[in-house]
Amino acid sequence: MSILKIFIFVLLSDIIFVVARHGQLSNDKKFKVENVEDLVTNLPGQPDVDFRHYAGYVTVDEKNGRALFYWFYEAWTLPDEKPLVLWLNGGPGCSSVGYGATQEIGPFIVSTDAKGLRLNPYSWNREANMLFLESPVGVGFSYSNTTNDYDNLGDDLTAKDAYAFLHNWFMKFPSYKNRTFYIAGESYAGKYVPELAGLIHDKKQCPFALYKPQGHIGKLGNPETNDAEDWKGLIDYAWSHAVVSDETHKTIREQCDFYSNDTWSNDDCSQAVDEVLRQYKEIDIYSLYTSVCIGDSAYADNKAMQVVFKKSSSKMMPRIMGGYDPCLDDYAKNYYNNPEVQKALHVGDGHKLKNWSICNMDIFGGWTQTKESVLPIYKKLIDAKFRIWVYSGDTDGRVPVLSTRYSLSVLRLPIIQAWRPWYHQKQVAGWIQEYEGLSFATFRGAGHAVPIFKPSESLAFFTSFLLGKTPPLER
Repeated sequence: MSILKIFIFVLLSDIIFVVARHGQLSNDKKFKVENVEDLVTNLPGQPDVDFRHYAGYVTVDEKNGRALFYWFYEAWTLPDEKPLVLWLNGGPGCSSVGYGATQEIGPFIVSTDAKGLRLNPYSWNREANMLFLESPVGVGFSYSNTTNDYDNLGDDLTAKDAYAFLHNWFMKFPSYKNRTFYIAGESYAGKYVPELAGLIHDKKQCPFALYKPQGHIGKLGNPETNDAEDWKGLIDYAWSHAVVSDETHKTIREQCDFYSNDTWSNDDCSQAVDEVLRQYKEIDIYSLYTSVCIGDSAYADNKAMQVVFKKSSSKMMPRIMGGYDPCLDDYAKNYYNNPEVQKALHVGDGHKLKNWSICNMDIFGGWTQTKESVLPIYKKLIDAKFRIWVYSGDTDGRVPVLSTRYSLSVLRLPIIQAWRPWYHQKQVAGWIQEYEGLSFATFRGAGHAVPIFKPSESLAFFTSFLLGKTPPLER
């Protein structure tokens, strides 16, 4: 039995030997490969590396033809000894390949000319085997052959398909079945991750050896957690950081009841919240103090700051495309719409192009089911002795640190270690507080996608997580 944490990795069936081609590995040599059909070779613009990586599809529903796209990187060194980590980005509707894998924590970052990749010296695959999943269907390269599937997307189906993906992926990569396993993610994956961990827990049986009662749920970055508290945090953070006026904040505090299903029927509340979102369109809600992408870019024609504000009983948060670039989203879109890139990743034949986008806004608009709070799942997993780490970049306005603090306060967990700074390279990297069953940390000066802003600190924090140790508390 492996330990469930929040991060994953696996390899495939038949064992054969092949020779590295065209500099994909820095040294031509023979090496053992378990899943040769998904082995990535000849990826345009890829730097030479000493690790293998794999990409392709895993079918999660044979009848409907649902298949999810993954990209898996072996650990830089000693992959047979290191844990497996599954990374999920949120949205719902945004790509873990476009964000996590090639902007944040993967070994390759898309270049500014969108024609190649550069090495990420702070890639998390220096410490673990890293698996990135585009989920649900309709995100990135993931697809369904049944049109109705796109009309029934929601939290439960996403968790169900992710569970099926893991089961089938471990069948392709059996040598990872008994590996220590974690699940991690950010933003709306704040719901994906605990829901998937909860589903694994509820299954009781362990068909692919993922679960132990002493396992860990893993890491969650700037996570959506509890809708009412998330909304309150967004509003209070905008006011406390001078994005909106005292008058707008006062109106929202007096007129908006985010716990009510009738929130948006109050015109005064709705108009005041619209004012908050209008002000955030002037800057980057995901990173208050950095520049936006100017010129011939998504920001120039306002597409990247498109707001989908769903005023309904679901009280879902607004989706604003973009996030910190300031232009990386555009580069990723151009790179993944290169037919030779699609061929190398086993999603195309090099001729017929699949239309890849970093976020599919139609998915949010058609999201049929969401949990207003995953705090009950947190409680269940904490009772089952899972260890949960939550972290927040403190310059994010989208799911700000206040939202997460408000949400975690609802759990009323006993404090084990009080609020105090943690350090990286002798500087305060943020603050941390340890509760019974959960640790919460901040990253000083980081936006929504923490590893983009604080790559070295992020890797150090991740390493501490894998070791089960508190980050350094002294200079």
